[in-house]
Amino acid sequence: MRFDIRSPFLIAFTSLLFSSIGDWGGLRAQDSAETPRAIRVIETPQGKPPSDAVVLFDGKSTEALVRVDGKPCDWKVEDGVLTVGNGFVVSKFHFRDAQIHAEFAVPTKEAGNSGLYIHGHYEMQISNTAGQTQASKEMIGSLYRFEAPLVNAGRAVDEWQSYDIVYRAPRYKAGKIQEEGNITAFLNGVVVQNHIAFKEPRSPYTPYIYRETPYTLQILESLKKTDRGPLYLQDHQSPVRYRSVWIRPLDEECGFFEPSGLK
Repeated sequence: MRFDIRSPFLIAFTSLLFSSIGDWGGLRAQDSAETPRAIRVIETPQGKPPSDAVVLFDGKSTEALVRVDGKPCDWKVEDGVLTVGNGFVVSKFHFRDAQIHAEFAVPTKEAGNSGLYIHGHYEMQISNTAGQTQASKEMIGSLYRFEAPLVNAGRAVDEWQSYDIVYRAPRYKAGKIQEEGNITAFLNGVVVQNHIAFKEPRSPYTPYIYRETPYTLQILESLKKTDRGPLYLQDHQSPVRYRSVWIRPLDEECGFFEPSGLK
Protein backbone atom coordinates (compact mmCIF):
# COMPACT_ATOMS: atom_id res chain seq x y z
CA MET A 1 0.00 0.00 0.00
CA ARG A 2 1.21 3.55 -0.57
CA PHE A 3 0.06 7.14 -0.74
CA ASP A 4 0.11 9.27 -3.85
CA ILE A 5 0.90 12.83 -2.78
CA ARG A 6 1.09 14.08 -6.35
CA SER A 7 -2.67 14.52 -6.64
CA PRO A 8 -3.70 17.81 -8.27
CA PHE A 9 -5.73 18.45 -5.10
CA LEU A 10 -2.46 18.67 -3.17
CA ILE A 11 -0.02 20.30 -5.61
CA ALA A 12 -0.97 23.74 -4.31
CA PHE A 13 -1.00 22.64 -0.68
CA THR A 14 2.03 23.79 1.35
CA SER A 15 2.85 23.50 5.01
CA LEU A 16 1.50 26.12 7.37
CA LEU A 17 4.05 28.66 8.50
CA PHE A 18 4.12 29.96 12.03
CA SER A 19 5.15 33.35 13.34
CA SER A 20 8.61 33.66 14.85
CA ILE A 21 8.62 33.95 18.62
CA GLY A 22 10.99 36.28 20.46
CA ASP A 23 12.47 35.86 23.96
CA TRP A 24 12.27 38.95 26.17
CA GLY A 25 13.74 38.40 29.63
CA GLY A 26 12.76 34.74 29.53
CA LEU A 27 9.20 35.54 28.40
CA ARG A 28 8.15 34.29 24.97
CA ALA A 29 6.33 36.89 22.90
CA GLN A 30 5.79 37.69 19.24
CA ASP A 31 8.28 40.28 18.03
CA SER A 32 6.32 43.02 16.32
CA ALA A 33 9.52 44.18 14.60
CA GLU A 34 9.85 40.90 12.68
CA THR A 35 9.27 40.91 8.95
CA PRO A 36 5.66 39.80 8.34
CA ARG A 37 5.45 36.14 7.37
CA ALA A 38 4.12 34.94 4.05
CA ILE A 39 0.58 33.64 4.08
CA ARG A 40 -1.38 31.65 1.55
CA VAL A 41 -4.48 33.19 0.05
CA ILE A 42 -7.44 30.88 -0.54
CA GLU A 43 -10.81 31.54 -2.11
CA THR A 44 -13.94 31.06 -0.03
CA PRO A 45 -16.89 31.35 -2.42
CA GLN A 46 -20.31 31.62 -0.79
CA GLY A 47 -21.95 28.22 -0.40
CA LYS A 48 -18.99 26.32 -1.86
CA PRO A 49 -15.92 24.57 -0.42
CA PRO A 50 -12.79 26.67 0.07
CA SER A 51 -10.36 26.53 -2.81
CA ASP A 52 -7.84 24.34 -0.96
CA ALA A 53 -10.35 21.70 0.18
CA VAL A 54 -10.33 18.09 -0.97
CA VAL A 55 -13.96 17.49 -1.93
CA LEU A 56 -15.41 14.07 -1.12
CA PHE A 57 -18.92 14.80 -2.37
CA ASP A 58 -19.97 17.82 -4.42
CA GLY A 59 -23.56 16.86 -5.19
CA LYS A 60 -22.58 14.89 -8.26
CA SER A 61 -19.59 12.59 -8.15
CA THR A 62 -18.82 9.88 -5.58
CA GLU A 63 -15.45 9.14 -7.18
CA ALA A 64 -13.62 10.14 -3.98
CA LEU A 65 -15.55 7.51 -1.96
CA VAL A 66 -15.48 3.72 -1.99
CA ARG A 67 -17.27 0.94 -0.16
CA VAL A 68 -15.50 -0.79 2.71
CA ASP A 69 -14.43 -3.55 0.32
CA GLY A 70 -12.65 -0.97 -1.83
CA LYS A 71 -15.18 -1.11 -4.65
CA PRO A 72 -16.92 2.02 -6.04
CA CYS A 73 -19.43 3.78 -3.81
CA ASP A 74 -22.96 2.57 -4.61
CA TRP A 75 -25.01 4.93 -2.45
CA LYS A 76 -27.73 6.68 -4.46
CA VAL A 77 -27.13 10.20 -5.75
CA GLU A 78 -30.19 12.20 -6.74
CA ASP A 79 -30.80 15.95 -7.02
CA GLY A 80 -27.40 16.72 -5.53
CA VAL A 81 -27.94 14.51 -2.49
CA LEU A 82 -26.12 11.34 -1.40
CA THR A 83 -28.38 8.97 0.57
CA VAL A 84 -27.00 6.34 2.94
CA GLY A 85 -27.16 2.90 1.38
CA ASN A 86 -25.97 -0.55 2.40
CA GLY A 87 -22.69 -0.42 4.29
CA PHE A 88 -20.24 2.33 5.25
CA VAL A 89 -18.43 4.31 2.59
CA VAL A 90 -14.91 5.63 3.05
CA SER A 91 -12.77 8.36 1.53
CA LYS A 92 -9.83 7.46 -0.68
CA PHE A 93 -8.14 10.56 0.70
CA HIS A 94 -6.26 10.01 3.96
CA PHE A 95 -5.11 12.75 6.30
CA ARG A 96 -3.60 13.31 9.71
CA ASP A 97 -4.77 16.64 11.17
CA ALA A 98 -7.65 18.27 9.31
CA GLN A 99 -10.66 20.52 9.12
CA ILE A 100 -13.75 18.49 8.16
CA HIS A 101 -17.08 19.78 6.86
CA ALA A 102 -20.25 17.81 6.16
CA GLU A 103 -23.85 18.80 5.54
CA PHE A 104 -26.60 16.30 6.32
CA ALA A 105 -30.32 15.86 6.97
CA VAL A 106 -32.02 13.20 9.09
CA PRO A 107 -35.21 11.54 7.81
CA THR A 108 -38.71 11.99 9.21
CA LYS A 109 -39.73 8.43 10.04
CA GLU A 110 -36.43 6.80 10.92
CA ALA A 111 -34.01 7.08 13.82
CA GLY A 112 -31.82 9.22 11.61
CA ASN A 113 -28.74 7.37 12.78
CA SER A 114 -25.46 7.88 10.93
CA GLY A 115 -22.17 9.54 11.75
CA LEU A 116 -18.80 10.83 10.65
CA TYR A 117 -16.24 8.21 11.66
CA ILE A 118 -12.96 10.13 11.62
CA HIS A 119 -10.09 7.77 10.87
CA GLY A 120 -12.69 5.04 11.37
CA HIS A 121 -12.29 5.34 15.15
CA TYR A 122 -14.00 8.48 16.46
CA GLU A 123 -17.61 9.25 15.56
CA MET A 124 -19.29 12.61 15.51
CA GLN A 125 -22.83 11.37 15.95
CA ILE A 126 -25.74 12.06 13.64
CA SER A 127 -29.17 11.15 14.99
CA ASN A 128 -32.74 12.35 15.22
CA THR A 129 -32.39 13.79 18.73
CA ALA A 130 -33.12 17.49 18.17
CA GLY A 131 -34.90 18.88 21.23
CA GLN A 132 -33.64 16.18 23.58
CA THR A 133 -32.92 17.72 27.00
CA GLN A 134 -31.12 14.84 28.70
CA ALA A 135 -27.41 14.88 27.85
CA SER A 136 -26.18 11.70 26.22
CA LYS A 137 -22.94 10.45 24.68
CA GLU A 138 -25.04 8.98 21.86
CA MET A 139 -27.09 12.04 20.83
CA ILE A 140 -26.47 14.43 17.97
CA GLY A 141 -23.41 16.57 18.64
CA SER A 142 -21.77 13.93 20.82
CA LEU A 143 -18.36 12.42 20.29
CA TYR A 144 -19.89 8.98 20.41
CA ARG A 145 -19.22 7.19 23.72
CA PHE A 146 -16.65 9.82 24.71
CA GLU A 147 -18.43 13.09 25.42
CA ALA A 148 -21.98 14.47 25.34
CA PRO A 149 -22.40 17.77 23.49
CA LEU A 150 -22.15 21.05 25.38
CA VAL A 151 -25.61 21.95 24.06
CA ASN A 152 -28.19 20.31 21.82
CA ALA A 153 -27.86 22.36 18.63
CA GLY A 154 -29.67 19.84 16.42
CA ARG A 155 -32.34 20.87 13.95
CA ALA A 156 -35.64 19.24 13.08
CA VAL A 157 -35.95 16.32 10.70
CA ASP A 158 -35.47 17.04 6.98
CA GLU A 159 -33.71 20.33 7.75
CA TRP A 160 -30.16 20.64 6.46
CA GLN A 161 -27.52 20.73 9.18
CA SER A 162 -23.75 21.01 9.20
CA TYR A 163 -20.73 19.78 11.10
CA ASP A 164 -17.47 21.70 11.10
CA ILE A 165 -14.70 19.84 12.89
CA VAL A 166 -11.08 20.57 13.76
CA TYR A 167 -9.34 17.25 14.30
CA ARG A 168 -5.89 16.52 15.66
CA ALA A 169 -5.04 12.87 15.19
CA PRO A 170 -3.54 10.67 17.88
CA ARG A 171 0.12 9.83 17.31
CA TYR A 172 1.16 6.20 17.08
CA LYS A 173 4.43 4.48 17.88
CA ALA A 174 5.02 0.79 17.26
CA GLY A 175 1.32 0.38 16.48
CA LYS A 176 0.10 1.89 19.75
CA ILE A 177 -1.29 5.33 20.51
CA GLN A 178 1.41 7.24 22.38
CA GLU A 179 -0.05 10.75 22.22
CA GLU A 180 -3.75 11.55 22.54
CA GLY A 181 -5.71 13.33 19.85
CA ASN A 182 -8.34 16.00 20.29
CA ILE A 183 -11.38 17.41 18.58
CA THR A 184 -13.30 20.67 18.48
CA ALA A 185 -16.64 20.51 16.70
CA PHE A 186 -19.37 22.92 15.65
CA LEU A 187 -22.91 21.74 14.92
CA ASN A 188 -24.90 24.29 12.92
CA GLY A 189 -22.35 26.95 13.84
CA VAL A 190 -22.46 26.24 17.59
CA VAL A 191 -19.60 24.70 19.59
CA VAL A 192 -20.64 21.26 20.80
CA GLN A 193 -17.20 19.75 21.52
CA ASN A 194 -14.42 21.96 22.84
CA HIS A 195 -10.92 20.49 22.53
CA ILE A 196 -11.97 17.04 23.75
CA ALA A 197 -9.06 14.62 24.12
CA PHE A 198 -9.17 10.90 23.32
CA LYS A 199 -6.97 7.88 22.88
CA GLU A 200 -8.26 4.38 22.19
CA PRO A 201 -11.60 4.14 20.33
CA ARG A 202 -14.70 3.10 22.29
CA SER A 203 -17.32 2.42 19.64
CA PRO A 204 -18.20 -1.21 18.81
CA TYR A 205 -19.23 -0.03 15.35
CA THR A 206 -15.83 1.04 14.06
CA PRO A 207 -15.28 -0.43 10.58
CA TYR A 208 -12.23 -2.27 11.90
CA ILE A 209 -14.44 -4.30 14.25
CA TYR A 210 -17.95 -4.17 12.78
CA ARG A 211 -17.97 -6.14 9.51
CA GLU A 212 -14.30 -5.52 8.81
CA THR A 213 -12.93 -6.31 5.36
CA PRO A 214 -9.43 -6.86 3.93
CA TYR A 215 -9.59 -3.27 2.66
CA THR A 216 -10.43 -1.74 6.04
CA LEU A 217 -7.81 -3.88 7.78
CA GLN A 218 -5.20 -2.52 5.35
CA ILE A 219 -6.36 0.97 6.27
CA LEU A 220 -5.96 0.17 9.97
CA GLU A 221 -2.46 -1.19 9.40
CA SER A 222 -1.51 1.97 7.50
CA LEU A 223 -3.07 4.21 10.16
CA LYS A 224 -0.92 2.70 12.89
CA LYS A 225 2.22 3.29 10.83
CA THR A 226 1.52 6.78 9.47
CA ASP A 227 -1.06 8.47 11.77
CA ARG A 228 -3.10 9.02 8.58
CA GLY A 229 -6.59 7.72 7.98
CA PRO A 230 -9.81 8.38 6.06
CA LEU A 231 -13.28 9.70 6.80
CA TYR A 232 -16.05 7.10 6.91
CA LEU A 233 -19.75 7.89 6.47
CA GLN A 234 -21.73 5.44 8.54
CA ASP A 235 -24.61 3.23 7.49
CA HIS A 236 -26.80 2.53 10.52
CA GLN A 237 -29.93 1.36 8.70
CA SER A 238 -31.33 4.85 8.24
CA PRO A 239 -31.57 6.95 5.03
CA VAL A 240 -29.64 9.98 6.25
CA ARG A 241 -28.75 12.35 3.40
CA TYR A 242 -25.46 14.14 2.74
CA ARG A 243 -24.29 17.01 0.60
CA SER A 244 -21.08 19.08 0.44
CA VAL A 245 -18.55 16.91 2.25
CA TRP A 246 -14.96 18.14 2.21
CA ILE A 247 -11.65 18.04 4.06
CA ARG A 248 -8.87 20.59 4.47
CA PRO A 249 -5.63 18.91 5.61
CA LEU A 250 -3.77 20.98 8.20
CA ASP A 251 -0.36 19.52 7.46
CA GLU A 252 1.39 17.70 4.66
CA GLU A 253 0.72 14.24 6.12
CA CYS A 254 -1.98 13.36 3.59
CA GLY A 255 -2.53 11.65 0.28
CA PHE A 256 -4.64 9.15 -1.63
CA PHE A 257 -4.56 5.62 -0.27
CA GLU A 258 -3.73 2.76 -2.61
CA PRO A 259 -4.34 -0.75 -1.23
CA SER A 260 -2.23 -3.71 -2.25
CA GLY A 261 -3.15 -7.24 -3.22
CA LEU A 262 -6.92 -6.71 -3.48
CA LYS A 263 -8.99 -7.80 -6.46
